[in-house]
Amino acid sequence: MTLVPFDDRDGSIWMDGEFVAWRDAKVHVLSHGLHYGSAVFEGGRTYNGRLFKVSEHIERLFKSAEILDFDMPYSVAEVETAYKETVARMGLENAYIRPVAWRGPEQMSVSAIHTKVHVAVAVWEWPSYFDPEAAKRGIRLTYAPYKRPAPDMAPVHAKAAGLYLIGTLSKHYAERAGYADALMMDYRGYVAEATGANIFFIREGAVHTPTPDCFLNGITRQTVVDLARARGFEVVERHIKPEELSTFNECFITGTAAEVTFVSEIGEHRYTPGNMSFALQDDYNRLVRGELQMN
Repeated sequence: MTLVPFDDRDGSIWMDGEFVAWRDAKVHVLSHGLHYGSAVFEGGRTYNGRLFKVSEHIERLFKSAEILDFDMPYSVAEVETAYKETVARMGLENAYIRPVAWRGPEQMSVSAIHTKVHVAVAVWEWPSYFDPEAAKRGIRLTYAPYKRPAPDMAPVHAKAAGLYLIGTLSKHYAERAGYADALMMDYRGYVAEATGANIFFIREGAVHTPTPDCFLNGITRQTVVDLARARGFEVVERHIKPEELSTFNECFITGTAAEVTFVSEIGEHRYTPGNMSFALQDDYNRLVRGELQMN
């Protein structure tokens, strides 16, 4: 597979209040965000030219910024406008959207009180997070070597760049072993999520999903919960023990990038997508494309 570097593409990126040529959107090597992980970001999607849940993503960006003690230089409305204008400027019908805020190079120490917060929005074409053929069958997960930290150990409810390091390491571990992703446990040993997506299980007509008390309550996760309840499915949000994995029949993960992706195995456990999983995937696909309305 030939990868196109993200710093060598055509187009424009909204950065600190203006559009700059894609290749000129630079950050200094001594930026605090690079050295200390002081950055927050979002993911968004546009389907057939239709933006999905813009306000929810921008509001969460600002909530993450607040948790990380950022003094955002723009309002929610200004960043939402930049989000929409960047999408329009790039002219992509089906795209991924990345708003990001980070601390600059004014101060190089653990303290960052005197740094300036920068904000950018980039848009690019990204049709599928996982290999499409593998996703049809269901992706394979192994167990992550790292756990999600406790709420008093890290800002777990922020979509903060630094929190994704253990996800990156766990995903590398999985990919080198021939898997698509890894299942992460939380600090107590309960099932948490995949490295960058929430997880759901189905058993006896009910949808089970871990309580998001130490990891992000994803926007896609919330959407799928609403879709399940709209169909009359029972949704059980609770702590799930690893020893329960063998008791479920179906499994899937959710996220802005992952959308609704079936899981065929987690370690020694096997799952087969059934009517409920197919229905929720189809409902989600129709919802994001404007073919399904929700109250």
